[in-house]
Amino acid sequence: MTLPGVFRPRSDSWMLARHLCGQLRPGASVLDLCTGSGAIAVAAAGCGAGPVTAIDVSRRSVTTVRINAGLNGVRVRALRGDLFAPVAGERFDHIVANPPYLPAEGDALPTRGPARAIDAGADGRVLLDRICAQAAVHLRPGGAVMLVHSNLIGVERTVAALEASGLHVDVLERRRGPLGPLLTARAALLEARGLLAPGEREEELVVVRGAAA
Repeated sequence: MTLPGVFRPRSDSWMLARHLCGQLRPGASVLDLCTGSGAIAVAAAGCGAGPVTAIDVSRRSVTTVRINAGLNGVRVRALRGDLFAPVAGERFDHIVANPPYLPAEGDALPTRGPARAIDAGADGRVLLDRICAQAAVHLRPGGAVMLVHSNLIGVERTVAALEASGLHVDVLERRRGPLGPLLTARAALLEARGLLAPGEREEELVVVRGAAA
C-alpha cells in the first residue's frame, strides 16, 4: 500500500528487487535508499535478509514502510533522512536504490509534493551521482550496491562514477520498452536537451552493480 504522496512502485522497483533477492544470503544486511513504499526493503526481508534498513526523506514514506513491513510480517528499520545521513558509520552487505531520476526544469530538488519522488535535477542525476560517490564507504568487504535507472540519463556515467570509487562494475540487465507515462510527459524537454532523439519514445531500464573487493 502507499499513503497519499508516496511513490507507488513500478516495474523498475520489481526489477531491482528480483536481482537483489537472487543474490541474497540468509542474514545479509540490506540498505534501501529512496525507499518510497518500502517495496524493495520488504521483498528483501521476505527473502531472508536481515537486518534491513529503509531510508527516505519523506515522513509519509517512512510510515508507509512500517505499515507494509507489518502487513507482510517482516522487520524493516525505517528511517527518515537524506540518503546515507541516518546510517553514518554503518556498513552493509547490499545497498540498493531506485532513486528519483527524471530530468526536471532545473537542479533544485522539490521539498514537497509528488515531484519530490521523481524530479532529480536538470540531468536526472542529482541523487544518483551522490549515491555512486558515497556507496563504497558503506559497503562491507564483498558487498555490492545495485542501482536501477533509465539509460536516458547515462549508463556510462553511472559505471564510471562507481568505478571511480573503487568498485568493480557490471550491468546486470537492460530491458528496452516504451517510455513510461512520466517520461512521456517530458519527452519535449528530453528532446530539447539531447537526452532523447526526435520522435524516439523508448528507453532501457538498467540495473547496474558495483561490487567491493
